[in-house]
Amino acid sequence: MSRSMAITEAEKMRQLAVVRRLEAAGFRAWPASSTGFDGTWAVRVTASFPAKRLNSVNPLDPSDNSDIPSRLQRAAKTFAEHGRSIMVRQSPLAPPDLVAHLDEKGWSRFDESLVMTADLDSLDLAGQVDRIPIRDMSRYVEASLAVHERAAALRSGLTGVLESIRPPTGLFIRENKDGSPVAVALAIHDNDLAGLLDVAVHRTERQRGVGRDLVKTALRYTAHKGAKTAWVQVEADNAAGLSLYRSLGFNEAYRYVYRAPPGGGA
Repeated sequence: MSRSMAITEAEKMRQLAVVRRLEAAGFRAWPASSTGFDGTWAVRVTASFPAKRLNSVNPLDPSDNSDIPSRLQRAAKTFAEHGRSIMVRQSPLAPPDLVAHLDEKGWSRFDESLVMTADLDSLDLAGQVDRIPIRDMSRYVEASLAVHERAAALRSGLTGVLESIRPPTGLFIRENKDGSPVAVALAIHDNDLAGLLDVAVHRTERQRGVGRDLVKTALRYTAHKGAKTAWVQVEADNAAGLSLYRSLGFNEAYRYVYRAPPGGGA
């Protein structure tokens, strides 16, 4: 093996190690109600809340490529038992043979997202007022449902997800003058990592700097707690979100995309 090939392979392994760490942090930050493993494929199911990250097959080892059709069928059965259709969350950890199989069988690609990271010490967070997170989870749940314009029927499911988060969590809300919520964010402090989740601004309040203010507030909170690296997941078609995080100093670490079979079966 030439020196250049060795360097390339070493760099690839380093990148996969980063992906594995951020994927694990993401699972801890947004836990599914049930996670089963078929080899190194994590089958995450949450019947009470429809988030794709909580209801998908997540392959975690590029070399785990045996018996692909049967494993997809088993996963599809598991999802069907919970009233869900199978989805695969395809990250750089997905085996190339699995990706080729999904392509061959006509599985669609949708909702591509970027995982972005930033060194907290390098971010300019000056000028932000230190605001402490709220403690009232039910208040946060109501605010999140309102800002995302989600159905009230999801209240119990979202509450269950939040109550299952084990790392220290900061719940942040912005309200307008009449007390109505206009923005929300979760800040997850997981050792030296800080994850931002559920970040949203109500559609009537966008382009006013509310999101930037809330994100910087949450990042300051995690930095004060000792976090060194921040991460966030942003959908590729969210131009405003990508612009915000890039302007703050975040860079792309990797991407993932969801895959679904034609007709919803495996």
